[in-house]
Amino acid sequence: MTTNTHSQPGPNHTGLQGEPAGLLRSTLLSLGAAILILIAVVLPAEYNIDPLKIGGLLGLTEMGGIKQQLSVEAAADGAAQTDETTGDIIMRLDAIQAQLQDLSSALNTNAADAGDAAKAPTPAEPVWRDEVSFVLKPGEGIELKLIMDKGAVAEFEWTANGGALNYDTHGDGSGQNISYERGRGSPGQKDTLTAAFTGKHGWFFRNRMDENVTLTLRVRGAYVELIRTA
Repeated sequence: MTTNTHSQPGPNHTGLQGEPAGLLRSTLLSLGAAILILIAVVLPAEYNIDPLKIGGLLGLTEMGGIKQQLSVEAAADGAAQTDETTGDIIMRLDAIQAQLQDLSSALNTNAADAGDAAKAPTPAEPVWRDEVSFVLKPGEGIELKLIMDKGAVAEFEWTANGGALNYDTHGDGSGQNISYERGRGSPGQKDTLTAAFTGKHGWFFRNRMDENVTLTLRVRGAYVELIRTA
């Protein structure tokens, strides 16, 4: 009996080996297509670069040019705005510094003035040319006068030192007489006396109180001398 032996076909080694080659080919094709799209579409549309001149035919190069121009203008506007803001800040800082300097100068000036005022001597009390005092008994009077030329001015001050006196300010001379002012029960007076003519001008005082009164008269100015006439 004859036995026919059929040999079984072996594994398909050719198919297994073809899968990696096909995968590599697909990858290369995809990469090439991506590079082509990048060069033909993306570069013209985004960066205005068109080495294959396809972007110009499709209108993509113009789009890329517009985008690049807008980008440049935006950057320029941002820089200008930054410069303007920086300039405003610098101007404000300069103004603040100027105000601080003015304030410092004013404070220094005021301090210097205060120091000068503190160092300044206190004004001295007026120096009178003549000063006389008399004690007038009740009912007693006295006349004191200045020898003056016409238009001369004398400053005077008299006090009753706690009491009160009647007074008559008058003048006589050159054949003339004048009464300037009269008062009753006055504690004192401070004023100026202007001679209406050349002669003797002054005061008559009388004590109408029931006790002694001390009269003090101080005078200075344009007169020849102070005399007692009564």
